[in-house]
Amino acid sequence: MDYKKNIALALSKQLLPLGLTPDKITALLETPPKPDMGNVSFPCFVIARELKRSPMEIAKDLEGKMGPINGVQKVAAIGGYVNFFVDTQKQSTAVLSAILKEKKFFGRQKQPKKIRVMIEYSGPNTNKPLHIGHLRNNTLGMALSNLHENLGFDVIKANIVNDRGVHICKSMLAYQLFGTGVTPKSEMKKSDHLVGDFYVKFAQESEQNPALALQVQTMLQQWENNDPKVRALWKKMSKWALDGFKETYKRYGTEFDVWFFESEFYNKAKPILDAGLKKGVFEKREDGAIVAKLNQFGLPEKVVLRSDGTSIYITQDLALTVHKFEEYKLNEAIWVVATEQNLYFEQLFKIFELLEYPWVKNCHHVSYGLVHLPEGRMKSREGKVVDADDLLNDLEKLSEEEIQKRYPDIASVDKKKRAKAIALAAIKFFMLKFDAKKDFVFNPKESLSFEGETGPYLLYSYARAKSILRKARPKEQVYQFGLLLHPLEHALIRLLEAYPKKLSETHRQLSLHVLCHYLIGLAAAFNSFYHEVPVLSADEETKNARLGLVLATATVLSNGLELLGIHPLEKM
Repeated sequence: MDYKKNIALALSKQLLPLGLTPDKITALLETPPKPDMGNVSFPCFVIARELKRSPMEIAKDLEGKMGPINGVQKVAAIGGYVNFFVDTQKQSTAVLSAILKEKKFFGRQKQPKKIRVMIEYSGPNTNKPLHIGHLRNNTLGMALSNLHENLGFDVIKANIVNDRGVHICKSMLAYQLFGTGVTPKSEMKKSDHLVGDFYVKFAQESEQNPALALQVQTMLQQWENNDPKVRALWKKMSKWALDGFKETYKRYGTEFDVWFFESEFYNKAKPILDAGLKKGVFEKREDGAIVAKLNQFGLPEKVVLRSDGTSIYITQDLALTVHKFEEYKLNEAIWVVATEQNLYFEQLFKIFELLEYPWVKNCHHVSYGLVHLPEGRMKSREGKVVDADDLLNDLEKLSEEEIQKRYPDIASVDKKKRAKAIALAAIKFFMLKFDAKKDFVFNPKESLSFEGETGPYLLYSYARAKSILRKARPKEQVYQFGLLLHPLEHALIRLLEAYPKKLSETHRQLSLHVLCHYLIGLAAAFNSFYHEVPVLSADEETKNARLGLVLATATVLSNGLELLGIHPLEKM
């Protein structure tokens, strides 16, 4: 809080000849690993080379030169660090007062200038329903969007629908051959699931009849030549898929500001391809295919247009990316796409670099690992996939059973409402608590546990804090936070103070696991405090101060959960 500014100002007076202003010093300040090492530390390693002295000598020298600093009780050189011990009463008052004043805005930041960033996520194919991998993608995309908005970015949430290509024609051809005019209504089936059934049907039939692969290629060429019958079938099945997607998105809380469709951009890359051929970035092979020669950059060459003239995914991505930056005046673009496409994005960004688009340096691929099941990896073409809808249904059922065990007298309406919220918290937190780049095994029962590193545990901790506040019914007042003297109170306050910094760290890593583990640590510290330190039975002034601490903790837990796309529950 303000004492950090005071510390930075005091240090800058000693280090100004090195060009270290208070703002630069504030960015360098760290939190010591142990409470007995102080509250704030300045690493002298960063200036050791310039001063040509050891960090330990510099730290000792700075310790002797530090005069009185408002809010700081003691300054001590520890190793190569200058450590500052904060006046705990002033720290408690500053931290908790700020949280209670700013409420849902605590942790929000402003950028020095307007930065518009488009975050593209989900990217479904209109040949099958959303599956568990899409849920991880959607969870990451929404949480990253929330985080960027919280940090002051102008965010545009985008979805690119892959609605054309060979894979789409597979569902279409199977329906044409084996569908006999069925509809979602006639089959009493969710529309995107019906489309997915025919994608699986194609895989099964093509094993017996390899000629179907040639028919699919013919259908794609017919589609690109605007064949009326093929286009009519495509529109019908695309609508079925999209209608189903939108139901799942609404249920999961996934939102977008803009939708893009591959079918609208697959044929708009010609100016880019022509420019690339002229510059020598692309070459036309003897078979007619256009390729990007990237071998000299340690990357394999990339086909950007097939020999028969049909487009592939990168064809539309070239056109769409240029469109995004020009039409939406972006400063930055982020793609949330699985690690399987790491090479693809290296190639895409290298192509834009060679084509001399200046904004390419602000293009980022947020790579995430695959979601495995206890029984192994999913394969949608074989029908061995966990559909998002089925998984959400199962989680809600399990959640409802757990609520029934804990609260047998709960009304049916409340039970279903809580079950839905707990199920969403369970899966979203499980999807986010791992480093985004890592694969993991999703265990539904583990994700729903009310103990451990889970979303329900965080909901339970928040609900407990709100329960305490309901019992006490505190009135708005001037809290005497200087009365908070217990070590567990100080530990909790230190964690609350760290929230804005954890948001910045989460942004630097572009992985929500940093925030997830912070919230688990905060909830654990709160529960330890509540079990060990009397709140409602304390004397009136101490009770009120502790209730202020409980309210501040609930506020930060709520803010963090909302960033993750999880809505807190007042009651569990």
